[in-house]
Amino acid sequence: MSPQGENTRAVGLPTGPVPAERPVRMPVYRSTTYAFDTSQEYADVLDGVRAGYSYARIDNPTSEAFARALAAMEGGGPDAAVRGQAFASGMAAISTTLLALTSAGSHVVAARSIYGNTYSLLDGLLRRFGVDTDFVDITDLDAVRAAVRTQTAVVFTETLSNPTMTVSDIPGLAEVAAEAGAVLVVDSTFASPAVCRPLEHGADLVVHSATKYIGGHSDATGGAVVGRPEPVAAVRAARIDLGPCLAPDEAFLLHRGLETLPLRMARQCATAAEFAAAVAGHPAVARVDYPGLPGHQGHELAGALFDAGRYGAVVTVTPRGGRAAGMVFADGLRVASIAASLGGTHTLAGHVGSTTHRQLSDEALEAAGIGPAAVRFSIGVEEPADLIEDALAALDRCTSDG
Repeated sequence: MSPQGENTRAVGLPTGPVPAERPVRMPVYRSTTYAFDTSQEYADVLDGVRAGYSYARIDNPTSEAFARALAAMEGGGPDAAVRGQAFASGMAAISTTLLALTSAGSHVVAARSIYGNTYSLLDGLLRRFGVDTDFVDITDLDAVRAAVRTQTAVVFTETLSNPTMTVSDIPGLAEVAAEAGAVLVVDSTFASPAVCRPLEHGADLVVHSATKYIGGHSDATGGAVVGRPEPVAAVRAARIDLGPCLAPDEAFLLHRGLETLPLRMARQCATAAEFAAAVAGHPAVARVDYPGLPGHQGHELAGALFDAGRYGAVVTVTPRGGRAAGMVFADGLRVASIAASLGGTHTLAGHVGSTTHRQLSDEALEAAGIGPAAVRFSIGVEEPADLIEDALAALDRCTSDG
């Protein structure tokens, strides 16, 4: 055989040895495609006859490792009968799941206090495709049961809602969904498996924006779906067709975040409880939404469903006054940063009415149980005393400005 040309040699360079030793850190596989010795091997992997990888949109070893790791945390260990699928974002996970479980003529019962983009997906895009949704008070099981129809395919809720921190009765909703032959899907982004594991309480599928607590450092975007093998298989098929695959570098960061998730959440939940109790007593505060406070409507339910002493790390503070009072409060913060998202090591704050729920009028906010002045805090890992002092000083300025 004649010597190969320089370009052939260049693209055929050795890829390096595969170590026999187990690496302490998970490798990152950036290859989009994988080579086979025979056409039949390639066909067998595509057909699922044998395990393997062919193309990154279908499967990637690093992304699959992240999905398996999260499934293990949500489902009770690596040997539990729980499967996972990784996605490019939380909304990619939610939209793919809903598209996988519904079709024209299907019906969904969803929490009224649901995340804004999930609401617009159900109320806009899916309605265009013939999927009808009733939004109900998810804390009223009778209302949920009354909304169910013979066409109901999905009951959708959140472990903790944004920003009122409403707690879902997952066992009760699981019973209603089972009676209807529907799939109970729980968005557990605000809780994470370090606070509550909905599968243990009867949920069929759990979805996450892994960008938040799972990643934990505000530097990676991703999502995931975990749950029983049958519905996860349907979600996987839709993921392959729709293409919202998780990039391997993001998967590496999210997998790394899982390793410290319990440590971070224990700290953030403890700080959030201390923070909520401290600001609740300020004269400028009309209301604090945090299930760790005994007066919160979901306090007892959270105590029954959540890990001991952990009530989440999001606190919503509503100062007295209208929309302007909330913005003055948020603008007065110095330790907490005004920023989007949540779940990272930095404490983030945002005036709800002008950011996450900016589409709602003051009247619509009140109807959803949200005060126009509400400010949502995602508590980080700073010293509790510094966060409390910062918030109290900002509240003092609200009082003086008022």
